[in-house]
Amino acid sequence: MYKFLFKIIGWRIDENIPKEYKRCVLIGAPHTSNWDLFYVLFLFKILKVPYKFTIKKEWFRFPFNLIIKPLGGLPIDTKNRGKSGNIQKMADLFKNNDDFAMGITPEATRSLREKWKSGFYHLAKYNDLPICLGYLDYKTKTAGIGGPIYPSENKEKDMRKIMDFYKTKTPKNPKQFSLDKRYI
Repeated sequence: MYKFLFKIIGWRIDENIPKEYKRCVLIGAPHTSNWDLFYVLFLFKILKVPYKFTIKKEWFRFPFNLIIKPLGGLPIDTKNRGKSGNIQKMADLFKNNDDFAMGITPEATRSLREKWKSGFYHLAKYNDLPICLGYLDYKTKTAGIGGPIYPSENKEKDMRKIMDFYKTKTPKNPKQFSLDKRYI
C-alpha cells in the first residue's frame, strides 16, 4: 500500500539500498521542510525496518505528541550534549533491537546551518554501527539510502565522503541547505 501511495504522489525509491540499512545510524539530509518527515516515513514503511527518528523534545507537547510518538519520534533535548544524554538514549535502543535504524538529521534544523551536529558520527563510532545516508532528492523525486560508511579513526576523511554523497542531492528549499563547510 505504501509503495503504491508513494508512486501516486510522484516519488520513487532508489533500489540501490545497502543491506546495512536494517541496523544503522541513518542520516536524513538534506532537511529543509516538514514534508521531509512525511516522505521519509513512507520510505521506512516500504522498507519494513523498525526505526526511530530524532526530533526536538518541544514537538512532544500536546497535541503533537499524539502524532509524533506513534510515528517513531524520539524526543531529543537539544541543550543536553554528551554521551550520557541523547547519544546514550539512542545507543540503548540499539542494544535492545537487532534490526533497527535510528534516523538523525545532522543539520538539526530546517534552517540554513553551515556546520552539522556530529552526534550521529559518535553514536555510530562508539557502538560499531555503520552510517547509512538517507536522502530525499526533490529534483528527481527520489528517496533512497546510500552508504554505508563505517566510522574510522579519520573523522575528517569520513565526513568528506558524506559531504561528497550529499552534494548531488536537491532539497525542497535549496537556500536553506548547506553541507558542513568544514569538510568540503
